[in-house]
Amino acid sequence: MSHSTLTALYTLSRKEIVRILRIWTQTIVPPAMTMTLYFVIFGNLIGKRIGQMDGFDYMSFIVPGLVMMSVITNSYGNIVSSFFGAKFSKHVEEMLVSPMPNYVILFGHVFGALSRGLLVGGIVTVIALFFTEIHVYNIWIVLSTLVLTSVVFALAGFVNACLATKFDDIAIIPAFILTPLTYLGGVFYSISLLPEFWQTVSKFNPVLYMVNAFRYGFLGVSDVNIYVAYGIILSFVVVLTSLCLYILNKGIGLRS
Repeated sequence: MSHSTLTALYTLSRKEIVRILRIWTQTIVPPAMTMTLYFVIFGNLIGKRIGQMDGFDYMSFIVPGLVMMSVITNSYGNIVSSFFGAKFSKHVEEMLVSPMPNYVILFGHVFGALSRGLLVGGIVTVIALFFTEIHVYNIWIVLSTLVLTSVVFALAGFVNACLATKFDDIAIIPAFILTPLTYLGGVFYSISLLPEFWQTVSKFNPVLYMVNAFRYGFLGVSDVNIYVAYGIILSFVVVLTSLCLYILNKGIGLRS
């Protein structure tokens, strides 16, 4: 990678991070407040009635799921709003006609989304310490799953932003697809509690594998095979990266 390409990547990544920090009341505070409410309602109030889940108290069980949920929603939301905003204001055209390679445009925006996802995930983890003790079974699984999942949903958000033609289009996917998949992805429960049919159905939800791999890193327990989970996550990274670059190279949704 040439010096000019690295400079372009650094500049674009820095722009995204500065944007996140500049509007921190919109990008950081709301998800932190939302997760705090989850801890209070599901952890303290409901959790005391539920007792243990997979050998751990309910609060400890849901912490990895809630952290992952915040990472997913913020990684996706950051890139879809940022890149669609660039399309809407027409300055995405300046990037497309510049000598900057398309993969730099993609990676710069993905890095910004990854930064927000990890930042919010870290804040949610700190908040969780006020409610329960956090166990760490394997720190490398925690970190790798966190980064890979954030990248997956950043790439998915980029696809959404490219194909969207109006602001309503960037709200449909989070509301009707992302939220149901997340809530039904084992954030609040173990799928072993479900009837066999619904356990099978749940295994078609990719978020289930991400949440459980992350939970395994904390607690050492998982509803799915950890190697299968990594295989699915990495497959999504490869497929979505290829799709994003194809969209950029063809100018789909970007050139009128």
